[in-house]
Amino acid sequence: MLDIAFAKAALPESGALVLPLAEEDMGGALIAEWDRLLGGHVTRGVAAAEFKGRKGQSATLLAPGGGLSRLVLVGLGKREALDAAAAEAAGGNAAAALGRESVASIDARAIGGWAGAPADIALGAVLRAWRFDRYRTKEKPEDKPRLGGIKVLCEDPSAAKAEWAPRRAVAEGVFLARELVSEPANILNPPEFADRLRKLEKLGVEVEVFGQKDLEKLGFGAMLCVSQGSAQPPRMVVMRWNGTDQKKKDSKPIAFIGKGVTFDTGGISIKPAGGMEDMKWDMAGAGTVSGLMAALAGRKAKVDVVGIVGLVENMPSGTATRPGDVVTSYSGQTIEVINTDAEGRLVLADVLSYCKKRFDPAFMVNLATLTGAIIVSLGHEHAGLFSNDDGLARRIEEAGKAVGELAWRMPLGEAYDRAIKSDIADMRNVGAGRAGGSITAAQFLQRFVEGCPWAHLDIAGTAWSSKDQPTVPKGATAWGVRLLDRLVAEHHEGRQATPEPEPAEEEVAAVTGAGSASPAVLSEGTPATEPLLPAPDTGAGPAGEPAPVPLPTRRPATRRPRR
Repeated sequence: MLDIAFAKAALPESGALVLPLAEEDMGGALIAEWDRLLGGHVTRGVAAAEFKGRKGQSATLLAPGGGLSRLVLVGLGKREALDAAAAEAAGGNAAAALGRESVASIDARAIGGWAGAPADIALGAVLRAWRFDRYRTKEKPEDKPRLGGIKVLCEDPSAAKAEWAPRRAVAEGVFLARELVSEPANILNPPEFADRLRKLEKLGVEVEVFGQKDLEKLGFGAMLCVSQGSAQPPRMVVMRWNGTDQKKKDSKPIAFIGKGVTFDTGGISIKPAGGMEDMKWDMAGAGTVSGLMAALAGRKAKVDVVGIVGLVENMPSGTATRPGDVVTSYSGQTIEVINTDAEGRLVLADVLSYCKKRFDPAFMVNLATLTGAIIVSLGHEHAGLFSNDDGLARRIEEAGKAVGELAWRMPLGEAYDRAIKSDIADMRNVGAGRAGGSITAAQFLQRFVEGCPWAHLDIAGTAWSSKDQPTVPKGATAWGVRLLDRLVAEHHEGRQATPEPEPAEEEVAAVTGAGSASPAVLSEGTPATEPLLPAPDTGAGPAGEPAPVPLPTRRPATRRPRR
């Protein structure tokens, strides 16, 4: 992590200087101050670069005088629109422009209006500067980033330093998640993943690791059917952060569950070869939960939290689960495995049931790179959000908007639930057709929450970025760590009671497209002109089957497991 320091504004003796400026700052006192110190170079450079302070705009002036190597101007846009996200983006853009500098200073005085502004710009710089280069051995020196530290210039360095402490802890959690997701699958298998999580004990997290025999004794038939084709044994890791001083009998923790498929070939329902290397990050949900626990413990959050990750490798072999096999889950419900590439929901089914039975949490949130269908629906800008509780869903959406990790709520309902009805077991693990693949996956998970307030975040489209973003370099994003940390901080930390559940009600369609030949209805079930790259847990079934017609009744979306 970059070294971050805070100081009063003064001309640095060397290195680079970054000036974040709003549109209203052009020609103002701040530019005049630096223009005087640098012998008029700022005004001339601004004019030559036609820099207007627009959001996202930047310009670099080389050797501007005063012993500086470069002056970087970063636009903030309209001052009235400035917020923490804009400050973070400015810090990230600054870090990207400073890659060849060893030290730099950022004048944060133009970003005002809230106490944490200097810390926010520092957070953006730190998040963008992260790099996974563990396996690079031939990189040229000139290609390596040199930036080691940033000094943030501000009015009150002591206050900024205090604001930075919790942000630093969150950044450490983000980095843990990014590192786990970036690791190749031959290094990060389930046992290695579990061993790394034991290191969280140094932060005060209680860590329990369950091995193959433990899971067999518990009756984790759904999770174990995924791992049985692999030479790598499964693991379940239970992490507990007890941040409250009082332990009342009626107090309940909050729980976060992550899918951790360290590599997903699809099993016997094997994926196409093209792009399969990306399936090393099919454990991104578990990575996010791990990073979240590190963040909460690192900043000593006053809340009781349980984090559980189910870790498996999905491989084809002579011992692998076959399509058509029936397995018995921890909850006692039986599952007909139609598609072994719909494996993540099998892992989560047992972990969700176990979490509910053992901890009886106030709510559960699970994260998973669960379906390729969610990418078809939402692209890479939003994660899919499914929930049986309106209040929980609303709080997740709001927390996501605050930190720039967006989630879009998707429907649940009895009509979708009927699509996973099996002829020989309690349910099948995929719907009867390609339509609504992300929704039927969520309906499957809901059968294992036993009425507990619950949300499912399908992060298949947001866990990995193919391009640089202001605060996220290309690669693993750690999507969800900051969202869930904000959720905890704003709604659950330091509170004796959790918000009252707001059970969701199913919306019934007045008109359905069942049996229609409309392209809009059949688009996902129609063969594409080019095959899609393999996506996590696609669970695609036979195409072309009509969707079931919803019954004209209203039922609560919350369902109890069938016994």
